[in-house]
Order: sequence, then structure tokens, then C-alpha cells
Amino acid sequence: MPVGRDSIVSSVIDRFREAFLRKELQPGDFLPSETELAKSLGVGKSSIREAVKMLQAMGVVEVRRGQGTLVRQHPGPDAISPLLFQLIIESGYPEDLVELRLMFEPAFSVMAMERATAEDRAQIGETLRRLEAAVRDGCQVADDDMAFHLAILQATKNPLVIRIGETIFRLFLPSIDVSMRTIAPRAVADHQRIYEAFCSGDPDRLREAVVRSYAGWKESLYRQKAQGGALAGD
Repeated sequence: MPVGRDSIVSSVIDRFREAFLRKELQPGDFLPSETELAKSLGVGKSSIREAVKMLQAMGVVEVRRGQGTLVRQHPGPDAISPLLFQLIIESGYPEDLVELRLMFEPAFSVMAMERATAEDRAQIGETLRRLEAAVRDGCQVADDDMAFHLAILQATKNPLVIRIGETIFRLFLPSIDVSMRTIAPRAVADHQRIYEAFCSGDPDRLREAVVRSYAGWKESLYRQKAQGGALAGD
């Protein structure tokens, strides 16, 4: 039975992934030429080109005209996250999202608290002030809320935690949008409580504040589910 083109390209992607895991290819390295890759992997050049395009879309490599294909140091801002799409497809039940956030956010918040500098705390405080101002002016959006959580995430100083956290929080964006439209003052109070606990240096107090903030968000999550996932303006 002939092997489909998609299977061949997937196999090439798998070989690249193994090479990255084994450190045979590292950030800053140039990939071998198309001809060399086709010969070493035993596939056609067109399959190599498609695989490289997929890696480029995922932000793994960068094609430099006249130089070759470079393994990036960091994914580009326009990178497509296959994990995000997988999580979106899998996240059919609000309970799954609640469990995911409950497992992840209290842990990274405590990590961030333990590693945060005065500058980090000031940055987190500034996102809270912007949220408060937006709510006072009645122009709050989901990104105003999200900025607070992402600022805490950045304070972990762990690039893997940050990357995974950024991906996970994008799953929460629609329900946070609902929160901003329906319970904004309550959300502000929850964020103020989290910030005070964060600055206190008490991990138990911080965990409690984070988990307590989920009550309003869960209501929005179920409201979003009942509305069929409609976003603002729909």
C-alpha cells in the first residue's frame, strides 16, 4: 500500500523533532541543504520543502535568503502553536479547563512570587492599575485582565513555564472576555486580592487568593459554554 504524501512529511517532521531532542540540531544552527536532507532522509525534495514550511509556520526555523534555513533561538511572534489548536479541540468541557487552570496557575504564581524582583512587582502592579482604570472608564477588555496574569507568568523567569502558560491562557480568553463584560468590578477585586497576597510573600495566602478568584471566572466559563462560545459582539 503506497505511503501518502502527508505521512511522508509527518515522518520528516518527526525526524527533525528527534534531532532537536538529541541536540543534533540546536538554536543558531543552519539546516543541511535541501539536497542533503532529501538524501539522508530518503525522501523527495518536495517533502523536505513542505516539512520546512511547516517548521517555519511553527516558528522553529527561519529561512534566510542566500544563507539557508536557520534554527531560531526563540519562536517568532507570528508562530503557529499546534499545541494551542490541539488544546482547543480537546477542551470541550468547562470542567477540563477549570482543572487545567487549577493545577497550573497557583503553582506558577508561587514560583513567580519567590523569584520576583521589585521591578517585576511594579510591572504587575501597573497592569492592575490599568485594569482598574479601564473598568472605571467602562472600556475594559479581556486583554486588560490577561495582562495581569501574563505579568505574573513572566516573573517566573522560566522560559518553558512562560511559553506553556501563554498557550494555556489563550484558551481562557473567551471566558475572560465574558467576565470583563459581566462581572468586571468583581474581577478587579479578585485581582487586587491576588496582588496583595503576591506582595505579602505568603505562598498559602497567594494560592488561596488565586483559587478564590476562580468563582467568578467559572460562572463566566459556563455562561460562555451556554452561549455556544460566542465572543463579544456576536
